[in-house]
Formats: sequence, C-alpha cells, structure tokens
Amino acid sequence: MGASKNLKWVTGGLEAILGIPILGGSIVLGLAWTPLIIMLVLHIITLAVCSKEGSTKTPSIVGIITSCIAWIPIVGMIMHIITAILLLVSAAKSSPEVSRTY
Repeated sequence: MGASKNLKWVTGGLEAILGIPILGGSIVLGLAWTPLIIMLVLHIITLAVCSKEGSTKTPSIVGIITSCIAWIPIVGMIMHIITAILLLVSAAKSSPEVSRTY
C-alpha cells in the first residue's frame, strides 16, 4: 500500500470524526481550533505525497480549503463530511501496487 493511500485513509477518518455534528464541534472548540491546524498540516503533507506518487490531489486540496473555513459552524461540518467522503473514496479507489517480477 502506498504512502498516499495510507495518508488518505488517515485524513479521511479524522475528517469523518470532525464531521460528526456535536462531537466534531466539541473537539474543535475544546481544543481551541488546534485540530483545524493539525488537519491543515496533514492535508498539505498528503498533497505533497500524492504529487510525488502521481495520485489524485483533489481530495487533499478540498481538505486544505476545509481546514481554512471550518471555523464557520455549519459550513465546517458540511465541509468535513464532504472532505471525508472524497478522501475515503479516493483511498478505496487507489489501485493496489503491482509487484513486478521479471
């Protein structure tokens, strides 16, 4: 499994947790918006790895946008859910590595 696929699973799972209405909001507010900064960094790392591996970059770009505007209550929840879906679908669709034997 490639690093980009692993990172998409991790960031997608974390976005899904932050997208849960009361739980996600409590986490973000309780930790003074620090989870949004952490997610921004994770999405930037995922974008760099996806760029290097030639994987789909769109979910990571949406994640970066989400991290920047997620402080808005309802908009943030919706964006976290959308980002989670995009990341998890992208991770599931990633083609498995093919071992080459010559």
